[in-house]
Amino acid sequence: MTDDDPTPPTTVRLFVALAPPDDAKDELHRALRPVYAAHPLLRWNRIEDWHITLAFLGEVPADVVPELRTRLADVAASGRPIALELRGTGRFDERVLWSGVHGELEDLHALAEATRGAVLECGIALEDRPLRPHLTLARARRGNPDGIGAAARELAGFTGRRWQAERLHLVGSNVGRGPGPIRYRDVAAWPLGAG
Repeated sequence: MTDDDPTPPTTVRLFVALAPPDDAKDELHRALRPVYAAHPLLRWNRIEDWHITLAFLGEVPADVVPELRTRLADVAASGRPIALELRGTGRFDERVLWSGVHGELEDLHALAEATRGAVLECGIALEDRPLRPHLTLARARRGNPDGIGAAARELAGFTGRRWQAERLHLVGSNVGRGPGPIRYRDVAAWPLGAG
């Protein structure tokens, strides 16, 4: 499918997330500068794409999205802003580097559970895995796992300022849809606690 193709896709790749505010991302970005320089072979995520995933939906039929938007709007309206901070770092095997998420984690887990319930009510299957709040920073390139462990150690002492997660985001991804870098875009976003 090209940009000139008027045929809408039959599926979309989606996830539901929270996004740190720009000043919190800038703070982490500044702390990462020496780590970027020390590990140029890692695939670093773009700062504008940083997010905290609450539910990964994968490929979803496009005709389910309107109902999903309605249910997620209800979840957001019945929620409230959540105080969080980015702190420390970790890794998933030798493949993924992440920053930890701390703060009102009980409320974060409750929001994730409500989000997942809304997704399931739309008939979308989810993997049954516990929420591990994190913000993905980088991935190892295929065949070159060097750097993830060292980068995690170098950023281990990072503690960011406390901030409010104020919006729930339904995010689309172009993963698996042709060559080029991964890009994310908001399909919709709702203020938390607006109901």
